Amino acid sequence: MQKKRRIFYGSLFLAVLIAEILIGLFVNDAFVRPYVGDMLVTVLICCFCRVLIPTGVAALPVYVFLFAAAVEVGQYFDVVKLLGLADNLLLSTVLGRTFSALDLVCYGVGCLTFWGMERLLCRHWSKT
Repeated sequence: MQKKRRIFYGSLFLAVLIAEILIGLFVNDAFVRPYVGDMLVTVLICCFCRVLIPTGVAALPVYVFLFAAAVEVGQYFDVVKLLGLADNLLLSTVLGRTFSALDLVCYGVGCLTFWGMERLLCRHWSKT
């Protein structure tokens, strides 16, 4: 059963990753890119974690939210600049440099979405 779950979460990870890349490359609007993209990033991280740990960590979405919130707080304090890495394009892109409280809401929505999806899947998997 764990192999089946890993394959499912790995496939979902790839699908969300492709969606995130497409949003990043081709969407320049005021809703999908800033809000849906932020929501999906927590789903992406949750899926990646589930590939590694398919069962046993019921609070995974909470941990992912706390991680995302910590990154956002780091953006508030501009940790990239404080570490003297502002010229590093990769770190500036991955960690971000702009704080937004709405990002925290999007991360929460993403984690709740993943949590709800897992509850539905657990019911389905327990029947099979």
